[in-house]
Amino acid sequence: MNRISSQYNNTNTQYFLRQQEVRQAQKNAQIGSQSRLGALRDDPIAAGHLVRYQSFLSRVNVFEKNAQTLADNFQLREGYIHQNVEIMQKVRELAVQGANGTYTPQDLKNMSVQVDELLKELIQNANAVGPDGNSLFAGTRNNVTSFEISMGDVEGASEPLITHVAYNGNIEANKVEVDEQAYLEVENSGNKIFWAEPQVLMGQRDLSSWQAQEDSVIYLDGVDIRINRGDNIYAVAAKINDSGVAVKASIDPLSRGLNLRTTDAHQMWLADKSGSVLEQIGMIKDKSQLPPYNIGTSVNISGGSLFDTVIALRDALLSGNQEAIGSRVLGTIDEGMNNLTTRLAKSGSDYERAQNNIQRQSLNNLNVTNLVSREGDIDMTEAITDLKMLDYVHQATLSTAGRLYSSTLLDYVR
Repeated sequence: MNRISSQYNNTNTQYFLRQQEVRQAQKNAQIGSQSRLGALRDDPIAAGHLVRYQSFLSRVNVFEKNAQTLADNFQLREGYIHQNVEIMQKVRELAVQGANGTYTPQDLKNMSVQVDELLKELIQNANAVGPDGNSLFAGTRNNVTSFEISMGDVEGASEPLITHVAYNGNIEANKVEVDEQAYLEVENSGNKIFWAEPQVLMGQRDLSSWQAQEDSVIYLDGVDIRINRGDNIYAVAAKINDSGVAVKASIDPLSRGLNLRTTDAHQMWLADKSGSVLEQIGMIKDKSQLPPYNIGTSVNISGGSLFDTVIALRDALLSGNQEAIGSRVLGTIDEGMNNLTTRLAKSGSDYERAQNNIQRQSLNNLNVTNLVSREGDIDMTEAITDLKMLDYVHQATLSTAGRLYSSTLLDYVR
C-alpha cells in the first residue's frame, strides 16, 4: 500500500522521469562512442572477451608491421646480392678471356684495370646501408661498415691497390616475432654471403696427449660446445661433429693436430667462451684477439672470400700468370658464384615467407576486428530507434505529469 499525499504525484513522476533521463543519457553515450559497453557492469562477459580481443588485435598489428619491415629489408638485401651476382659473372667472363692464352701481357694488364673496378663495386655493394642507416651485411653490428679494405703495393701496378678485405661484423642473427611464439630469423652475416669456398683450418700442434684441465665452453659458428674436464682431442672432435654446426672436425694422422673444415662456404668463427681449450690446442690466439681474425699463428688456413678471389684474379692478370687464372682462380670464382646464388635464393625465400606472414596477419586483423565489433560495437539502427522511443516516452510522461500536477488530496476523498 502506498501512502497518498499532496506530493505523491510529483515525487513519483520525478522518479520515473529521472530513470528515463538516465536511459536516454546511456543511449546517447553509446551512440557517441559507438560502443555498447560504457562500463564493465553493462555486460561483464562481453567486456572480458572484448579486452582479450583488443589485446590480441594490438599484437596482430605489431606482427604485421614486423613482417612488413622484414620484407622491405629482405627485398633491399636481395637487390644488392643480385647486383653482385651480375658483377661476378662479368669477373668470370674476364677470367675466361684471360686464361685462353691469346692475349698479350699488356692486354692482361688492361683487363686487370676492369677487374679492379669490379672489385670496388663488389665491396661497395657489400658495404650497403639500408634506409634506416644500418649496414645490411654486418650481422647485428649494423652500426659499422661491413668490410674494411687495406691498400698496398702490388707487383705490376703503378699505384697502391686493394690487397685485403676484412669483415667487421659478426655472425649473430636477430629473431623477429611475426606471430604468437613464431619468429623469423634475420641473418645478415657478410662473411657467409660473400665467401667463396669452404674454409679449412689445419692445426699443426701434436695433441695426442692433450687433455682438458677444466670444464670449458667453446664458441663455434654461433653454437656453444661444452668440453668436460678430462676430455681428449678425440672427444673434442666428436662433440664438434655432434653439435650441428656446419663444421666437421678430424684429427690429422700425421701431425696429430685438429683439423676443422666448413661444410659450406663461410668464414669460421672460433672463440673460448669459458676456459681456454682452443687457445691450449693452438687453434686461436689469446682472448685479447677477437674472431674471425684470431686464428693461431701455427694454423694453416685455406679458403677465402669473393674479394680474395677477385684480388687473386687481378694480381694474376697483372703478372700475366694465365695458368693460375685458368685453374685455381677460375675454380674459386665458380665456387663463389655458386655460394652467392645460394644466398640469393635464401634471401628470396625469406622475402616470400615475410610476405606470407603479412597476408596472414592482415587476415587475422580483419577477423579479430570483426570479433571486437561483435562484442563491443553498437547497432546504430537499433540504438537510434531505441533513442527515439525513449524520447517519445519521455514526452508522453511530461504531458501526463502536466495534467496530474493540478490534483490535490481532496481529489482522493470521496
